[in-house]
Amino acid sequence: MIDPARMVNQPAPGRDCGSCTLCCKVYDVPAVESVAGSWCKHCLPGRGCGIHATRPDHCRAFFCLWMTQTFLGPEWKPDKARFVLTMDPATKWLFVQLDPGAPQAWRKEPYLTQLRRWAAAGNRPVIVFLNKSATAVMPTHDVPLGLIAADERLVLREELAGGRPRLTVAKVKAAA
Repeated sequence: MIDPARMVNQPAPGRDCGSCTLCCKVYDVPAVESVAGSWCKHCLPGRGCGIHATRPDHCRAFFCLWMTQTFLGPEWKPDKARFVLTMDPATKWLFVQLDPGAPQAWRKEPYLTQLRRWAAAGNRPVIVFLNKSATAVMPTHDVPLGLIAADERLVLREELAGGRPRLTVAKVKAAA
């Protein structure tokens, strides 16, 4: 399992973006008015950033998990997988940000089986996003969460079901 405490925000030896530019399509970057689901106006798909030397700090600081984690094989590189993996070090939640041009990519193998393994190993869901709409991948099933508004957060809850603890995911309003 990925250990957030050991995560570094720099490329692993031998890793580089190469022709991959998927992060330029799947995330909001307000500094350049880029909206998740559409290519950034500065992106040269498959070639890189047209403003690389002056790109925003947000872009400079970003490295997907494929870039930083050597245990992820070439099939996990975003331009191959058709999604970008990241992890929130505070919550330890693994996020999958889908290419809207391949919204079912995460359901293919080897991805779905491994996402379920990570959910089980981390005792928390893997959250798959298609733009602002989310699905929680649990060890045995998926939970559609729908659109996540800017003022909402996802929380993990443990509930009793048939006398046994069961993890659930819920949307809640963020504290002001």
